[in-house]
Amino acid sequence: MSEAGEEKIPEAAQGPACKSGSRLEMLLARGEFVVCGEMAPPQSADGSLIERKSEYFRGFVDAVNLTDNATGIVRMSSIACATLALKQGLEPIVQMTCRDRNRLALQGDLLGAYALGVKNFLCLTGDHQCMGNHAQAKNVFELDSIQLIGMVRAMRDEKVFQSGEEMKVAPRVFIGGAENPFADPFEFRALRVAKKAAAGADFIQTQAVYDLPRFEKWMEMVRERGAHEKLAIIAGVLPCRSARGLEYQKEQVPGMSVPDELIRRMKAAEKPEEEGVSICVETIARLREVEGVRGVHIMPVMWERILPTVVEQAGLLPRPEVGDEE
Repeated sequence: MSEAGEEKIPEAAQGPACKSGSRLEMLLARGEFVVCGEMAPPQSADGSLIERKSEYFRGFVDAVNLTDNATGIVRMSSIACATLALKQGLEPIVQMTCRDRNRLALQGDLLGAYALGVKNFLCLTGDHQCMGNHAQAKNVFELDSIQLIGMVRAMRDEKVFQSGEEMKVAPRVFIGGAENPFADPFEFRALRVAKKAAAGADFIQTQAVYDLPRFEKWMEMVRERGAHEKLAIIAGVLPCRSARGLEYQKEQVPGMSVPDELIRRMKAAEKPEEEGVSICVETIARLREVEGVRGVHIMPVMWERILPTVVEQAGLLPRPEVGDEE
């Protein structure tokens, strides 16, 4: 491996403890194995959908992601949905992408979301618009995800905008990033985690894990760099409903690694949905044994009602409480 591949995380780059008041941060600091979920905002102005979907997450997860026009498809604002989720007793994680905003808009949205009660942010570069329903849209991409993490950390820890101007009240947020342990070049995937830790990330959520041996190899490289001690790794899992769904992920989703064995297993199943849940539950059990994995991020894409079943069968109930003393 090259010298760049051996890069260690500079200690000086690490900011002070966040103390955001985030439930997610408190549970991780306490050593709990956390559970996150993911909710897709509606493709309409119907906010009641968030209220209905919240029933599948309340009491079953510690925090829930609200996606930001994922795959380039127009949906309700992730910040607006997070505000609605807060009213339903959920702790939101707002996803913010660099695709649609420059640094001026990103900083403004962060301040506004924090003022509304949002404490967790996932900093993403964003899917290219050609993947979605507005391929003709102009992208921004002024920053990438690592630069966005660094900008948010500076706002939080140094109370400065990217211009260098100071602010009176800093957004005391819990900063997240995403990573795909399976994409090529594989040797650089752990290095990206180290760079995000150095930029100021507090936690990482990963792409959905199906290929456990490859994921375990990635985690080994993460541990070699000490990155698992600098931030919390939260492994992604995706309960799949059919063999066709797995085949789509394997063939059409860039950077995915889906073993043929799982596809054959789903094809042979009399009840594919139940088999998909079983595969997800088995994956969670394996992930809990991997050193450095601090939680799971369950992504029930267009199947939110199955999340309580997955959490219950995985033995992740009851979720721990966070008292005022924390």
